[in-house]
Amino acid sequence: MTKAIGLAEETIISKIYLIRGQKVMLDRDLAELYGVETKALKQAVRRNMNRFPPDFMFDMTVKELENWRSQNVTSKEDRQGLRYVPFCFTEQGVTMLSCILNSDRAIAVNILVIRVFTRMREMLMTHKDIFVKLEQIEKTLLKQDIRMNKHEEDIQMIFEAIKELFDPPVEPRPRIGFRRAGEED
Repeated sequence: MTKAIGLAEETIISKIYLIRGQKVMLDRDLAELYGVETKALKQAVRRNMNRFPPDFMFDMTVKELENWRSQNVTSKEDRQGLRYVPFCFTEQGVTMLSCILNSDRAIAVNILVIRVFTRMREMLMTHKDIFVKLEQIEKTLLKQDIRMNKHEEDIQMIFEAIKELFDPPVEPRPRIGFRRAGEED
């Protein structure tokens, strides 16, 4: 079904922004994906506001909009199609949109968007262990109050040991094994 709408996951990922510490999609991007006008999407949401608590959808503030534009716009003429502060939909808000936008395209797009959000969350969880270990090491080092020079020496020693593992030995090693008649060292 997602192939029928011709959307790549990269297209959806490029439309996910981090605002207020949450991964969100903007109303105009969702309207474009659904094939409806932004105005129509916003009207449908306003008619069903009880379905969109603050953790599902929120209005971007004017200041957030200015920050967002400055980070994402390359020219002043391009205002990213935003004349008004947009609605920002969290993953749950995007899911709720499928209840009020009941077209085949909206359902197919929602399925794809939810899969992208889920894959992003899985990737973060996969690497969470690494981040936790790094934090533990950092806390341990801070508690021990070890000088930075000592760390640099230790890190350099580790890199040298790794290089030795991958570099071939400089001195030729004696051959091991049987020699055939007429073979020399």
